[in-house]
Amino acid sequence: MRKFQAREGSVVQAYKFALDPTCAQLRSLVSHAGAARVAYNWALARVKANWDQRAAEASYGIAEEDLTPWVDWSLPGLRRAWNQAKRADARYGWWAANSKESYNTGLANLNAALSNWQASRTGTRKGPKAGFPRFKTKRRTTPAIRFTTGAIRVEPDRKHVTLPVLGTIKTHESTRKLQRRIADGRARVLSATVRFERGRWFASFQVEVERDQRPPARPLVAAGVDLGITHLAVIADTEGGVWYEPNPRHLDATLKDLGRANRRLSRRVGPAGFDPATGARVRRTPSRRWEKAKARLARVHARVANLRADGLHQLTTALTREFGVVVVEDLHVAGMVRNHRLARHISDASFAEFRRQITYKTGWNGGTLLLAERWFASSKTCSDCGAVKAKLALKVRVFDCDECPLVLDRDESAARNLAALAAEYLAQACSTGTAVGGSLAETPVSVNARGASRKTRRYHPDRVTGRGGRAGGVSPRTRKETSTAPSPTRKTARNGRSTGNP
Repeated sequence: MRKFQAREGSVVQAYKFALDPTCAQLRSLVSHAGAARVAYNWALARVKANWDQRAAEASYGIAEEDLTPWVDWSLPGLRRAWNQAKRADARYGWWAANSKESYNTGLANLNAALSNWQASRTGTRKGPKAGFPRFKTKRRTTPAIRFTTGAIRVEPDRKHVTLPVLGTIKTHESTRKLQRRIADGRARVLSATVRFERGRWFASFQVEVERDQRPPARPLVAAGVDLGITHLAVIADTEGGVWYEPNPRHLDATLKDLGRANRRLSRRVGPAGFDPATGARVRRTPSRRWEKAKARLARVHARVANLRADGLHQLTTALTREFGVVVVEDLHVAGMVRNHRLARHISDASFAEFRRQITYKTGWNGGTLLLAERWFASSKTCSDCGAVKAKLALKVRVFDCDECPLVLDRDESAARNLAALAAEYLAQACSTGTAVGGSLAETPVSVNARGASRKTRRYHPDRVTGRGGRAGGVSPRTRKETSTAPSPTRKTARNGRSTGNP
């Protein structure tokens, strides 16, 4: 299926609102989600039975042309088969109580799962290997329904939304941002997805929005962003400014509450247990107290996720509105979390979410995102002379250059090296007359047999930008004008001459 392309000057954006459904609407939402799960399982059983039948016939030596014909598992084919089965089979006599979009959601999900599995087998799909789809259960499936047709509206009172069959549902928060754009003709709703997560129902509207280009405050100034754990981000710009963003560690702050909620949940009668007679694991109906304890645990996790997302949105918005070019590293997060001592802290920092937000926000604000190659030694390279250390342990938090008298915070040195890459890009753009912004650019790399480059690039920020001396401790205008980071210091040089503090 061809991917939807937004019109010139527009972007596809999601608006997400929490819902406050009535008891009748809540039952209808659960019914719609269950209908999507039933359609998914029915189609998967049909496809799997057909494939198993062909495999059994082939094992008997039946020729290929005489085997049972393949079942059409394309989305139109699954729709036609389901429409015939729901009327003929008495087990699905309740199908008219739900919107047709609920069944289409389950069939579309199965078609996407089978497509991913097939593409993974043939090697045309990137990323981890996708397995064959499994049947969905009530307790392990996230309830969700996607509406693409019918009455999908945001009401003018900015307090309600209307969805097919479900009717008008009250929202927990105001919808003024979306409703104002729809009323002005600057937005068009494409689809709506209702999903149960973090203990409540949410409605997410996929909207085509006309966005005015908002140029950054300093379009010709670049910032290098070094993500970490001690500080969430250290930003150094090409004008010598340094900005330390503290790591709030939201998960660490709630570990005590999470432990208490988990212990309370473990003491309740849950859906899984052991038969005292046989000692075998059995399924059972969970108690109401277990359901309440589970909801309380979900609320704690939801608060952590909301705080994390809000902090990242504030940081990425400030960066993209301030700087014309932003440089981040292409981090191998999947490999980083293999360090079991740091895995929780790395996951709490949410490097991937930062990368996702900074990618689309640079496009919205007319900026440019540069990706430093994965093997770029930003931490081991001296930001003053360009010398590269052979090894630098993770526990060493201060960069002590072996070639020059520089002693600097490790993260700040890495951020300055990333800013040097951006300075070179700006210099090339100015010399060639290329417009800055509007594209996702990557630094040039040399690829080896594995498809990755280990070549280290060395740049001097002052030589590229033409600025002399060293300035530090100045933050962007969007944040405080003071830096909480230690200032760079000088040390006694190895050639015998002594230097003082800068």
